[in-house]
Amino acid sequence: MDFYHLPMSVPCQSVRLTAKALGLHLNLKELDLMRGEHLKPEFLKINPHHVIPTLVDNDFVLWESRAIMTYLCEKYGKNDALYPKDPKKRALVNQRLYFDMGTLYQRFSKALYPVMMEGKELSAEDAVKLEEALEFLEIFLDKTAFAAGDKLTVADLSLLASITTIHVACEYDFSKYTNIQRWYAQLKESVAGYHEICFESATLSRATFNANKK
Repeated sequence: MDFYHLPMSVPCQSVRLTAKALGLHLNLKELDLMRGEHLKPEFLKINPHHVIPTLVDNDFVLWESRAIMTYLCEKYGKNDALYPKDPKKRALVNQRLYFDMGTLYQRFSKALYPVMMEGKELSAEDAVKLEEALEFLEIFLDKTAFAAGDKLTVADLSLLASITTIHVACEYDFSKYTNIQRWYAQLKESVAGYHEICFESATLSRATFNANKK
């Protein structure tokens, strides 16, 4: 499978974590968005939406990270551990995936990407909204060990990529979020490929962040 990505992209990282967990090989094809490689005719033929991540599985093309993650689980998973078949359990995993996409990652990117990439001042309003999103995650993790229950699922992998970039790249202080800290510490040690896929990429992002703060 060809996988068009950018290493520092949080959504791309979450797909790579999922593939790693499933024992799948992805043929990584890095696109330099700053040079407009995603707008070249050959990529537009593959994905007219010209976004990453994009997966090409033989004649099937799919983009949007969370759709790719669940597709990989359903097609290639040896069991349903990462993406349960039980309707209620699956609904909870989906809810957490949508929470990451529409609340946590959305608020994080709105608040911190302009600071990281453009050296802008952090908006007080955006900072409050990001903190609220983290408080929601703290509540989710209050009753269960993982984001969507008592076992690791793709919801955790998606959230882990977001949290790592917030923490490592942006040096965000999680000290008041005890549940997030417990969950984060556990996943950093147990999720296959975490260091090279998430931590190393977030460390590179931090260099950009620190350079733009000066």
